[in-house]
Amino acid sequence: MGPWLSPKDLTYVRRKVPILYVDAVPVRLHDDGSLASMGLLLTVTDEGLTRSLVSGRVLYHEKIREALRRHLEKDLGEMILPQIPASLVPFTVAEYFPTPGEGWHDPRQHAVSLCYIIPILGDCNVSSDSLEVNWFTPGELHTPELQGEILPKHLHVVRQALALLGH
Repeated sequence: MGPWLSPKDLTYVRRKVPILYVDAVPVRLHDDGSLASMGLLLTVTDEGLTRSLVSGRVLYHEKIREALRRHLEKDLGEMILPQIPASLVPFTVAEYFPTPGEGWHDPRQHAVSLCYIIPILGDCNVSSDSLEVNWFTPGELHTPELQGEILPKHLHVVRQALALLGH
């Protein structure tokens, strides 16, 4: 698959139609299936250092499973051994609006993201887009300090994943 749209065309389309994304919440599980830790990417943005989920667009004619695998491998490396579920029903759907106050906010666009919890079995080797991936226990994820580092649009998804996983 080649480039989806040029940057100019993408900006135009973002102002006209919702864009479909996938958000992946990478987790490591205990042997009993309970949550051991959740992986967050450390990245540099215009606002400084921030933590985020694996996230990205679904390309034209790309299956959801393929988009998840592509973004996970791009952000975490090819040796992560993601356990993508047999059923691709998301645990939540995040909808972002360019207008503040209308729901979750993304100033660039109206976007709809299908959100998945993905157990990771292998080793991570982050891409050049991120500085590192850090794994946090449920207790650490509930601290105000760490929550203050997570991109606001991803914090809602992290909280929902924690609740679904019993935390």
